[in-house]
This record gives sequence, structure tokens and C-alpha cells, in this order.
Amino acid sequence: MEEKERIAAALARIEAAARRIEAALEKQPAPAPTLFESDLVQRHEKLREEAWAALAEIDSLIEALDA
Repeated sequence: MEEKERIAAALARIEAAARRIEAALEKQPAPAPTLFESDLVQRHEKLREEAWAALAEIDSLIEALDA
């Protein structure tokens, strides 16, 4: 398997895992958050956004390598 194919496969696995995690979270009923939990929810959302931004950057780098 070529390096580009391995990178693409790895990225696909990461994206699939992220979708499975999000789907599992959406299935769970959300209890009313406490003040502490509200902070955790905000931090979680920020980390999720940063993770998706990092994945997008990796994808861009891979595309640049393919060009």
C-alpha cells in the first residue's frame, strides 16, 4: 500500500471513529447540567472544534502532498 493510501485510510478511520463517538453521544439523554458540568460541556465543545479543525488541516496537508 502506498504512503498516500495509508494516510487516506488512517484519516478515514479517524473520521469514522469521530462520527461513531458523536452518534453515541447523541443517543444518550442529556441530564440538566450543573455549573461544573456546564463548564465541562463548553470545554468539550471547544476541544471537539479544535479536533475537527486539526483533521481539516491534516486533510489539507494530504491534498497538498497529492498535488
